[in-house]
Amino acid sequence: MTMPLNTPGLASDGSWQLPARLNMAAQAMDHAADKLAIIDLTGPQRHDISHGDLAEMVDGLARYLTTRIIAGDRVGVLLSQSPWCAAAHLAIWKLGAISVPLFKLFKRDALASRAGDAGVVFVLTDPEGADLLGDLAEAVMVDQVSLPGGEAVPFAETTPDTPAILIYTSGTTGSPKGALHAHRVLTGHLPGVAISHDHLGQPGDCLWTPADWAWIGGLVDVLMPGLALGVPVVAARLDKFTPEACADLVRRGGVRNVFFPPTALRMLKAAGQGLDGLRSVASGGEPLGAEMLAWGRASFGVTINEFYGQTECNMVASSCGVDYAPRPGCIGKAVPGHDVAVIDDAGNPTDAEGDVAVRRGSASMMLEYWRRPGRDRGQVSR
Repeated sequence: MTMPLNTPGLASDGSWQLPARLNMAAQAMDHAADKLAIIDLTGPQRHDISHGDLAEMVDGLARYLTTRIIAGDRVGVLLSQSPWCAAAHLAIWKLGAISVPLFKLFKRDALASRAGDAGVVFVLTDPEGADLLGDLAEAVMVDQVSLPGGEAVPFAETTPDTPAILIYTSGTTGSPKGALHAHRVLTGHLPGVAISHDHLGQPGDCLWTPADWAWIGGLVDVLMPGLALGVPVVAARLDKFTPEACADLVRRGGVRNVFFPPTALRMLKAAGQGLDGLRSVASGGEPLGAEMLAWGRASFGVTINEFYGQTECNMVASSCGVDYAPRPGCIGKAVPGHDVAVIDDAGNPTDAEGDVAVRRGSASMMLEYWRRPGRDRGQVSR
C-alpha cells in the first residue's frame, strides 16, 4: 500500500519511530494561530474557530483544571460535537490527565457504569449533560469555568505510553470494557485515516462525520486526526440524522471528506440522496457489499473506502480507491505500521476463516482493559 502523505512517527519501512516525549494535545494544536481548525455549525450561523481560538479555549480550561486535577486523574467529557468538546479533551491531555468520553444518548445506567468504573473526578459538560448526569457525578459547565488571560499552560511531559484516554466498548461481546489508550494512539491512527480518505491532507480537504465524538470513530478517526493534520473539521449536531439534513450540512460546511457509518449510508441510499463535492468517503463497522459500493460510486462520484478496527486497536486495515480498485467483501490491506493476519485456533496464520489478529507494537493498540488486569493477554479482534 502506498505510504500516506502525512505519516509522522512512521518510518519508510513501516516501523514506528515515536519520540521519547509525546502529547496528543501538542500534536493536535501544533499549527499557526490563524489556521482554520473547526467549522462550528452547531447553531443557526456558521462560526469558524481558528487554531488560535482553540488554543485560548484549551488554556482557559486547563487553568481551571490545574486547580482540580493531577496527572492520571480521569475526567469525564459529556458533550456533543462542538468546539468545547474538542477543547475539553485537549485540555485534559495537555495536563497529563485521562479523558473519558461519554455519550449523551446513554441511559442513566450506562452513564453510571462508565463514570463509576472509570472513577471520574468530575464531568465536563453543558446544562443538557448536567440534567442527564443528575447525581451520578459532579457536573462542571465547560464554558463557565474557563479562565481567560495569562500565559499559556505548559504541556505535561508525557511519553508515548502515558495513559491519555479511556474509551468504553459498546458491549457487543459482553459488558462494556474500558480500553485505556496512551498518547501514541493518535499517531497510530494517522496512517489509516489518511489512507481511508485517499491520502487526507490535500488542498481544500474538510472533514465531517455524523458519528458522535464520544465514540472512537468520531473522536480519534475524525476530529483529532483532522486537527493534527491541519484539515478543518466540521462540528455539527444533528438531533436526528436525515438525508436532507446531511446534504445541507455538507453544502454549508464545504465538506469534502466524510466518515459515514454503514447505517447512514443505507439511509442515504434508501432516500436516493447523492452528495456533491466530496473527494473521499470512508466507512467502517460492517461490510458494505458490491451493491452499496456501486451506489456510492454513482451517487458520490468517489469510491467508498472501507476500513477495519476495534476500540481496542483501530484503523489497522483499509481500502484506498486512488491506489487500487476495491474488491467487494474485502476490507482492503493492512495499513503501514500494523501487522495484521487471520489466525486459526492455534494462533497460526490461515487462509481459511479465523480470528483477526494484530501484532503487539501497533501504535493504535490499547495499553490494557481498565481495571481488568490480564484480560487483554492474547486477545484478538473478532
